[in-house]
Amino acid sequence: MADDHPKDEASLSATIHNTSLVKQDELFFCHPVMSHGSCFLLPHGTRVYSKLIEFIKKEYWKRGYEEVISPNIYNMKLWEIPGDASNYKENMFTFDIDKQEFGVKSVNGPGHCLMFQHRVRSYKELPIRLADFGVLHRNEASEALSGLTHTRRFQQDDAHIFCTKEQVVKEVKDVLGFVDYVYTKFGFTYELKLLTRPEENTKDLQKWEEGENDLVEALQEFGKPFTVVNRGEGALCGPKIDITLSDAMKRKFQCASLQLDFQLPDHFKLWYSPSDEEKKEKERHVMIHNTKVLGSEDKDKGVTPVMIHRTVLGSVERMLAILLDHYQGKWPFWLSPRQVIVCSSSNNENHCSYVEQVRRQIHEAGYHVDVDTTDRNISEKVAEAEIEQYNYILVVGDKEVARRQVTALLRESSYSD
Repeated sequence: MADDHPKDEASLSATIHNTSLVKQDELFFCHPVMSHGSCFLLPHGTRVYSKLIEFIKKEYWKRGYEEVISPNIYNMKLWEIPGDASNYKENMFTFDIDKQEFGVKSVNGPGHCLMFQHRVRSYKELPIRLADFGVLHRNEASEALSGLTHTRRFQQDDAHIFCTKEQVVKEVKDVLGFVDYVYTKFGFTYELKLLTRPEENTKDLQKWEEGENDLVEALQEFGKPFTVVNRGEGALCGPKIDITLSDAMKRKFQCASLQLDFQLPDHFKLWYSPSDEEKKEKERHVMIHNTKVLGSEDKDKGVTPVMIHRTVLGSVERMLAILLDHYQGKWPFWLSPRQVIVCSSSNNENHCSYVEQVRRQIHEAGYHVDVDTTDRNISEKVAEAEIEQYNYILVVGDKEVARRQVTALLRESSYSD
């Protein structure tokens, strides 16, 4: 949930809290006493939230991801395996069970390593793309909490890819294509930056060099402009690509993530049975260099996979806040919490009966539809529906009832309508 642009984050927070968008859309609210840092999503907010997750799930199906469900609570011994339990524990909610310390997970990576590890893997299974929408909790400082943008409870479109060294370039390029598809649909632009090995990290230099070269190759094949800035500011576990989006107001946010991890597969002793070609390459490399390579053997059992961390939306809560401001309440139809409203020009029985028939047909087709059969002037109903930013306003009067039709009024188009 880190952001390289705190000014834009503060601007977003101020806009969300100081405009009528939230009240008008009735998406969410935050209770400062009863659940500080965990927001309540109201029915309309849940509609948008669920549509975002459904959108990503459909893309997972097309792109070969397997969705998994992992535990929310782990024994703290799990976090000792990577060797930096104190760093994890600092932001975790912990408690004792049967005189042992447990914690609510703040990330999914270690759990996904256990999933990979639970049985022998073959090179024929790779790449394995594990996607997890599990709830995460981080014990953020109270002063850092802000609406949906900085929370203690959130979900991510989190995924980890386990692959061979030879598959890294294609997998990274495919993730970049995934990000491009989603951000273009939202109407975002974005920048790509390659972050390289920190100077203080002097271990696994060959792995780092090969990993950085793979990322450069993937970026070049992807074909979008990128920069190598802030050399040495990559994470300690591996080189990464920063993806910074720009919204309709040209503010910048970092939501998506894409990073190679050299440490977790080693710490968890992950391995898979290699192909004959990999065995020969491994033997040749050891003979020449007497060293391990990226995707090297682990205690003669097999080959260590490469692990790729990636998100596209990042925190779904935070993306919801960004999109709310980005669209200014004018949601595209596919994402809109208020897609259709049917308004009658009268509240007589014939009008109300036909309005209900229309509502039912639209509802059964899978769209969100409301009705307004109150005893008011039709112009008042339409004006109110326009303020509430319904995508389609369907008017029913005597003529429409007689012809079994509706008169459709369209809100001005928005991104991706």
